[in-house]
Amino acid sequence: MADGRVDGAAPVDAVEAVLDQWRGECPDLDFSPIGVVGRIMRLSRIWDKEIKGFLAEHGLEPGEFDILSTLRRSGEPYELTAKTFLKASLVTTGAITLRVDRMAAKGLVTRVPDAADRRSVRIRLTPQGLETIDRILPLHLANEARLLEALGAEDRDRLAGTLAAMLHAHGDTATR
Repeated sequence: MADGRVDGAAPVDAVEAVLDQWRGECPDLDFSPIGVVGRIMRLSRIWDKEIKGFLAEHGLEPGEFDILSTLRRSGEPYELTAKTFLKASLVTTGAITLRVDRMAAKGLVTRVPDAADRRSVRIRLTPQGLETIDRILPLHLANEARLLEALGAEDRDRLAGTLAAMLHAHGDTATR
C-alpha cells in the first residue's frame, strides 16, 4: 500500500486522489513528496481539531494545556521563568503573557517574583492547576492513543523514529 491503495483499488485517502490527478496531468513529474507531506499535513489538521475539541471539553485551550504540562513535568515546585517558556514554545512574549493572564484568572497559575532576579517573575502551578493537569493528563494520553489506534505498537515506534529523524533534520532539537 505504498501508493495509498489496497490491491490496486480506488484511492484509500484524499491525498491519493490528489496524486492520481497530478499524475494524469503531469506524468513526467515525481509527486511522491505529496504522498508524505500531504498526509502529514492532513493528519496534523485532523488531529489539531480533535485535540482542541478534547481540551475544550475540559475548559482548556491547547496553549494552556501546554503551559500546565510544561510546569508539571518541570518537577516541584512546578514553576519556570517566562524566559524559559519562550525558549521552549517559540511563541512571542505577548502570547505567553496573554496565556498566563487567562490562566491566572482561572486560578491555574500564579506569578511569583524570582528570588534570583528581581526583574523576572516565575510562573507557578497553583494547587488547582496541579489538580487540573493531573486529572486531564491521563485522559489526554488516552485520547492520543485513540488517534493512533490504526497502528500497531511496532508501526507506532517506527513512525515515531522516522518523524524524530525528520524533526532533527529540520533543526528541531531538544533544549534542556
